Amino acid sequence: MTTAKPPVAKRVAHTHIHHAVERSDPYAWLRADNWQEVMQKPETLDPEIRAYLDAENDYYEARFGQPTAELQDAIYREIRGRIKEDDSGVPAPDGPWAYNTRMLEGKQYPQIVRTPRNGGDETVLLDCNVEAGDEYFGFAGASHDPSHRILAWAADRAGSEYYDIVLRDLATGKDSDEVIRETAGSYVWSNDSRSIYYTEYDDNHRPYRIRRHEIGTEQAADPVIYEEQDSGFFVGIGKTLSDKFLVIDAHDHQTSEIWLIDADKGGEPRLVAPRLTDREYEIDERDGVLYIRTNADGAEDYKIVTAPTDNPGAENWTDLLPHREGVLVLDIALLKNHMLRLEREDGLPRIVARDLRSGKEEIVRFAEEAYSLGMATGYEFDTSVFRLTYSSPTTPSQVFDIDLETGARTLLKTQEVPSGHDPAAYETRRLFAEADDGEQVPVTLLYRKGIELNGANPALLYGYGAYGMSMPAAFSVSVLSLVDRGFVYAVAHIRGGMEKGYRWYRQGRREHKSNTFTDFIAAAEMLIAEGYTAKGRIVAQGGSAGGMLMGAIANMRPDLWGGIIAQVPFVDVLNTMLDDTLPLTPPEWPEWGNPITSPDDYRRIAAYAPYEAVSAQAYPPILALAGLTDPRVTYWEPAKWVAKLRATKSGDAPLYLKTNMGAGHAGASGRFDRLKETAQCYAFAIKSAGLDT
Repeated sequence: MTTAKPPVAKRVAHTHIHHAVERSDPYAWLRADNWQEVMQKPETLDPEIRAYLDAENDYYEARFGQPTAELQDAIYREIRGRIKEDDSGVPAPDGPWAYNTRMLEGKQYPQIVRTPRNGGDETVLLDCNVEAGDEYFGFAGASHDPSHRILAWAADRAGSEYYDIVLRDLATGKDSDEVIRETAGSYVWSNDSRSIYYTEYDDNHRPYRIRRHEIGTEQAADPVIYEEQDSGFFVGIGKTLSDKFLVIDAHDHQTSEIWLIDADKGGEPRLVAPRLTDREYEIDERDGVLYIRTNADGAEDYKIVTAPTDNPGAENWTDLLPHREGVLVLDIALLKNHMLRLEREDGLPRIVARDLRSGKEEIVRFAEEAYSLGMATGYEFDTSVFRLTYSSPTTPSQVFDIDLETGARTLLKTQEVPSGHDPAAYETRRLFAEADDGEQVPVTLLYRKGIELNGANPALLYGYGAYGMSMPAAFSVSVLSLVDRGFVYAVAHIRGGMEKGYRWYRQGRREHKSNTFTDFIAAAEMLIAEGYTAKGRIVAQGGSAGGMLMGAIANMRPDLWGGIIAQVPFVDVLNTMLDDTLPLTPPEWPEWGNPITSPDDYRRIAAYAPYEAVSAQAYPPILALAGLTDPRVTYWEPAKWVAKLRATKSGDAPLYLKTNMGAGHAGASGRFDRLKETAQCYAFAIKSAGLDT
């Protein structure tokens, strides 16, 4: 090991007063005054801030990166060996063509291809490897126009999530000089192929406006179709599968409002139902009827209602599928004669298909103890076929086509693991940990069959617990590199997600946020009590809001963890929620509370915010990862947190900050570069657990 010394960030006096409480923030200087500019032009970062981040990166490389280079490379090669590099998706038919994505051996990015629907030669429409070059390339997908003559594709070149939309003539393969610049990445075609509707950011990086670009005109002339006045609401644009309506969706985390535009005629947006605090709804359309998934009228786990498209107000909503407590309706999709819904009960997903002509329902479910299920409808509305994806921690992903008229289930693809994978060599379990208040917290486990429950095994415990996002029990080629080394891999389905319905989410936000942290701790203690692992042998991992979880459990129970991996961690919660100029702050107030206006919210957030709660105690080894151009969790949050930990903690446990100076929230853009980031995390877990290789 090198004798490199950890960087020591300078302290600059800075205080702020809210609700008669004065707080010191000596590392506030790490927040660049020109942060909006830095997102798009990283080279404009203040040299003093850059010097500190570079010093932390150098320290990481000297103390961990270089000494574990062989281990990281071994993990990287293992994971890459489990990936079929020259792979393709399953073709999706649309009119005369079938569209698909393809990956090439040794290449980082996909190709977009198509073949004639009934067979024939494949044409490469877009090769992202050519477009990417050697720099960051955040691909936001490609969308062919209804006439199949133009391909619109979008990319972010800095990690800041500003996307340029490029138009490609599919007859010549040439890109037009006409580029729609600095969009928010969401866009759809009009039915006549003459216009693209797209989202635009405000000065604080919030998607707030919809514009319409007419092909062949200057972007400066694009008319504003919708502009959101509430800084707490984000705006998106979509389209019904029936192609009848363009859909403008304005929302925060608990409230939504939808406007419709005739996809054939254009015109002014038409409101479905005005926003009502804590009422959410989303729509699809069939035969002049809107099908609406909503939590209206106390339907906490959502219900499905219908309304006529020409008079869609909430007063005309009629229950089609009434609310059923404990059965969470996650999503709906419509085909010409069928409605699909994805729902979850007792933590397990299922797909229910309803024949809208007869009302008959069929349920698609699987028998494993824990699994992940998804559905997709492709491009076409007038069909009886939908696509289903299935996997479990032991079972690689499978893709099926289900014909709702005949009942036929056709296996189209099974994920290949070139280096070999024997599902029978692994075991998946779904256990429950008892929380402080008696709630039963689901925990999904994966480990090699035959492992001894002697308390000696290392474990990696993953958690998120925010925004109602549930963690799927899905197959991962990456985690096998830990499991094959004797790790127990565990996912804690803690409150803040929706694994056990909307109630599970409600009990993990705002005034109940501490349940997220104590649930995670309960999961760790259960693993210890059941003999899967031991105190000090558990490595905790989480990212973004899950990184906040990492900071909180580090402060609350540092003795439990052998190490902590915090990826783009949201740790400076109080200061971020007090700064209403930041991109996500106003939309996040319903999730965490508003400490600007509410003394109670201020006190509650200050009590658990990881940065505020750092104390003079011994912490476990910590690896914090950041992205310089990240607009979601800004780079200075982990930087400030690590600086304060260095100055405050006792003991000599390793503490590293690794900032990707050319990427944002999602990390590296290429698939192999992302594997290298995974390898560095897993090398840290292996070393923290006391293993050598």
